[in-house]
Amino acid sequence: MAERCPYPFPRPTALGIPERLTGIHDEPLVPVVLPSGDEAVLLTRYQDVRQVLTDDRLSRNLDRPDAARISRHNSMFQDPRINPDPPEHTRVRNLVASAFSAARVQRLEPRIHAETDELLDAMERSGGPVDLNEALAFPLPVRVICSLLGVPDEDVALFRHWTSAFLSVSHFPREEIRAAMTEMSRYIAEHISHRRAHPGDDLVSAMIRAHDDEGRLSEYELQWWCRLLLLVGYETTATQLGGGVAMLLSHPEQLRLLRADPALLPNAIEELLRWKLVGSSVSMLRYATDDIELEDCVIKKGTSIIPAADCANQDPDRFFDPRTFDITRSDNPHLTFSLGPHFCIGASLARAELRIATQALLTRFPNLRLAVPAEELKRQEGALLEGFTEIPVTW
Repeated sequence: MAERCPYPFPRPTALGIPERLTGIHDEPLVPVVLPSGDEAVLLTRYQDVRQVLTDDRLSRNLDRPDAARISRHNSMFQDPRINPDPPEHTRVRNLVASAFSAARVQRLEPRIHAETDELLDAMERSGGPVDLNEALAFPLPVRVICSLLGVPDEDVALFRHWTSAFLSVSHFPREEIRAAMTEMSRYIAEHISHRRAHPGDDLVSAMIRAHDDEGRLSEYELQWWCRLLLLVGYETTATQLGGGVAMLLSHPEQLRLLRADPALLPNAIEELLRWKLVGSSVSMLRYATDDIELEDCVIKKGTSIIPAADCANQDPDRFFDPRTFDITRSDNPHLTFSLGPHFCIGASLARAELRIATQALLTRFPNLRLAVPAEELKRQEGALLEGFTEIPVTW
């Protein structure tokens, strides 16, 4: 195989596709070096990525001596007390899934509308320009997920720093990550204790019942899943929402199409998801527990491999003219939410928030535009999610 290049790949601009993705599908396996310095392999082709995401020989359990690490400062996905593979993963996932069912998300929609309207009211009163991240993209999903998990409104602001530390690849030093995790663990323990004494119609209360009454969760699993859902249940949606609006504003011809025909919004949301604005696929790192034969290659046992959705979503064998941003694209089975046992459990909620917030924003502000040239937007460095540092908009 060729010389290894660093991954995630650099972008020419904040909204641009990495140049390294051009022609990457000529090879099914591409060797890369992760931020930790460890070596791994990208699986690049759509059909191969789709196939292995449902193959139980590709493990998400990275607590192995020869498995690559994403970060040398942060042991994400390497907790020896948690096995993120079936059947253990499936047991807990089934417990959590009911909170993100289509019916539950539909019941949440009035809350999403109300929170969106409140944030847009404040944005309108400010007179602009504003940072869309702070005005809408981050506060909306964190309020929604905290409501779903029974977190009091006054505690919502605590999660921004904890999340940044939790998702840090190289941005924060090891000591600061550990300190943030300690604070977060203390908060979660107190939150679980409070919910035991005062249960409600929320996911944490349901998980407590599964532990206390049914024995379906260990105490550590209870705390680990609360932490995971509290901290990563909103940042991906926030990054996608802000980046998606910036993408639309930087493509005026597509924005005009959407304004002329609001029925295109679901298509637009899926095309923005295909663009994978949250960043690379480094979080999809897996470990091959056996040889896996594909059409044009073999993934060898012991290989650390990334089934790369950012590559698959740009595969010209699956997507017509993939490097063109086209909100009229209807055949769009992107892999941004993954597939199989690790399909994003919050996909329905994310889609609802993206749809409701984008529609409300564009309706409220018909002259909405970027307050800086799109080329001047910047992404944060050293984080698992390549979020935008700020997205200045005016109207």
